[in-house]
Amino acid sequence: MLKKISIALLIILVAGGSVVAFVKNRHEQTNTKSDELRVVTTNSILEDMVEQVGGKDVDVYSIVKRGTDPHEYDPTTNDIAAATEADVLFHNGLNLETGGSGWFNKLTKTANKRDNKEVFAASKNVKPMYLTESGKEDETDPHAWLDLSNGVKYVKLISRVLQDKDPKHAKAYQERTDAYVKKLQALHNEAQNKFADIPVAQRLLVTSEGAFKYFSKAYGITPAFIWEINTEAQGTPEQMKQVFAKINDSDVKSLFVESSVSPKSMKQVSKETNLPIYSKIYTDSLAKKGTQGDTYYDMVKWNIDKIHDGMLAK
Repeated sequence: MLKKISIALLIILVAGGSVVAFVKNRHEQTNTKSDELRVVTTNSILEDMVEQVGGKDVDVYSIVKRGTDPHEYDPTTNDIAAATEADVLFHNGLNLETGGSGWFNKLTKTANKRDNKEVFAASKNVKPMYLTESGKEDETDPHAWLDLSNGVKYVKLISRVLQDKDPKHAKAYQERTDAYVKKLQALHNEAQNKFADIPVAQRLLVTSEGAFKYFSKAYGITPAFIWEINTEAQGTPEQMKQVFAKINDSDVKSLFVESSVSPKSMKQVSKETNLPIYSKIYTDSLAKKGTQGDTYYDMVKWNIDKIHDGMLAK
């Protein structure tokens, strides 16, 4: 694995031709079939969606690897090469990759890729929620995929782009899309009724990051969290005070910790409240391949089942 370098350094290398040479060498070393559409995604969730729709007709590269936080990221030379070679790049949008350091904007500029030409936000057709009541664009909550109805919108947009870019395989893309959307919609319908057997006072979902607003609104529960988003200070005294107050006003039975964050702060909440951490759950990344939660469908199903059972203290 090549050492991570900053986008600023990558730009310097491009000027000197080093990255161009790297891209050429990398392309010569790959065995990608000439008729496969080369697709780059910013994270593993989008990677899986593209694979579900694209099947054998696409070659997919995910920039942010599984278990890594996509809010802040430092692209590698492999990432810049893949982005430069790509026919299509999908990112989440909703200020996920473009907030903070704005790493994705710098990456696409360096790779000479353009919005709505080669670069597409999978969340384009989603109605956004916000981190605060201000409704400012830079305070958009990016975690729309945790509501399966939004995931369906992601998949349909991905399918449309792939069909436009590769009309030769459009029929196959559409057939895979129809089957996949049907599966996701069935799980969404099931989840909408899943939490009805839990008393309202127990339907408090306590997590580290405030990533479950879309999920909570879709499935009739209430979110509580220590910090708002992973790019800010985590586990401050004021944040802990606020989450303790919400716990004390509820009859919550369990706590949860996300797979892509440190459990340190949630362990402190558990210690102070005598509530158990019931399970890990997934937000910004799929599980490692070959384990439960390693696809988008399985990730959300895991979350639904674990959150439900934890709320009931099963």
